[in-house]
Amino acid sequence: MDGSIALWMFAAVFIVLLMGYPVAISLAGTALAFAFAGNYFGLFDPTFLEALPNRLFGIIENDTLIAVPLFVFMGVMLEKSKVAESLLENMSKLFGSLPGGIGFSVVLVGMLMAASTGIVGATVVTMGLLSLPTMLKRNYDPALACGTICASGTLGQIIPPSIVLVLLGDVISSAYQQAQLDMGIFSPETVSVGDLFAGALIPGIILVILYLVYLAGIALFKPAVCPAIPAKEVNASIIVELIKGLLPPLILIMAVLGSIIAGVATPTEAAAVGAMGATLLAYLKKQLSVKQLTDVAQNTTQVTSMVFFILIGASLFSLVFRGFGGDELIEELLSDLPGGVFGALLVVMLVMFLLGFVLDFIEITFVVVPIVAPILLAMDINPIWLGIMIALNLQTSFLTPPFGFALFYLRGVAPAAIKTSQIYRGVIPFIIIQLFLLALLAIWPELATWLPSIIYNN
Repeated sequence: MDGSIALWMFAAVFIVLLMGYPVAISLAGTALAFAFAGNYFGLFDPTFLEALPNRLFGIIENDTLIAVPLFVFMGVMLEKSKVAESLLENMSKLFGSLPGGIGFSVVLVGMLMAASTGIVGATVVTMGLLSLPTMLKRNYDPALACGTICASGTLGQIIPPSIVLVLLGDVISSAYQQAQLDMGIFSPETVSVGDLFAGALIPGIILVILYLVYLAGIALFKPAVCPAIPAKEVNASIIVELIKGLLPPLILIMAVLGSIIAGVATPTEAAAVGAMGATLLAYLKKQLSVKQLTDVAQNTTQVTSMVFFILIGASLFSLVFRGFGGDELIEELLSDLPGGVFGALLVVMLVMFLLGFVLDFIEITFVVVPIVAPILLAMDINPIWLGIMIALNLQTSFLTPPFGFALFYLRGVAPAAIKTSQIYRGVIPFIIIQLFLLALLAIWPELATWLPSIIYNN
């Protein structure tokens, strides 16, 4: 079998998705349809489907994935407790007396929101509702305001602890072990979510700094597009309020992230601490009620159910894909590309970038990464570096016009007076910044691998 049927499966999934069907059902339904048709024509061995119960049981037994609902709960609770709202209001008043000050505040609060929620859509929508009216009211250029909000919202892809890195870390770990087994290494090394968290820290901080440097440059050379607010609105009480609003979530995030990186707690244990801490913080801010708790629980259940439903559909899809020889075809295609490892990595990154226009990070993580990652890792690519490159690549994809998810999220909550072209124009400088960081990471993989090697002696 030449494996071409497996590629037709991908095409069929895209057609079904464009028809408006849910992702999980599209993946599972397409896979079953191809499996039954392949079995009928003698092109597919149905014994591949016998591995599905083991796959599902493996998902149930996976301790790392328990962190997903807990991190979601933590993020939703912090969002509902109006931590971001009070932070943004006070930080804007503190930095607002400087040109570009509100933009700095949006980036910094976006960074904290990213570290607490890790969900791109939630962060972009929240920041759009909270900060865009204020920026427009202060006569900020609409394109600059929209670009800053979109870029800050996508920081949840790379700033740990984030759900993206939890899911990606689990998949990369499995792919790394499979790659080593394929190479005849029967005592494989492991990669943990903590490794990916540590690896993402330096690139994430660099990205935030680059955003701030860009805004500072705009403020210096074009202060009219990001004017300052009157200095009289800043007083000592603002600083006190800022500290009171900033310290609790900052301590919570540092406790969660620090315990994982220090090896004191697993991601699941740290996520449980984060969920409990976020609930306590909401209680102390008098934002906790039975209705609030019910809403948070419902939102958490919806997001978690979506993640695991997609994971089940992706597991079925990958089994049928392998049954048709798709993994062998992909390995052959990547191995025959000119440029060796660099050529294979470049093509995979380009394909993922394009897929990011139509698929969310969850689908790409569960469907595409398990197929290509073992092949790339067998080429002696560092798994931590590969994981961070994928996360940054998808982050850039979610910002890129005309199909970037972050752009659609902001368009949904932006005033009608904001033109879509202004949103597109505003994100372009930030896309260039992210491409620059991707290039830096490609040239110096140590930006992602140095810290994990120091902490975990990898």
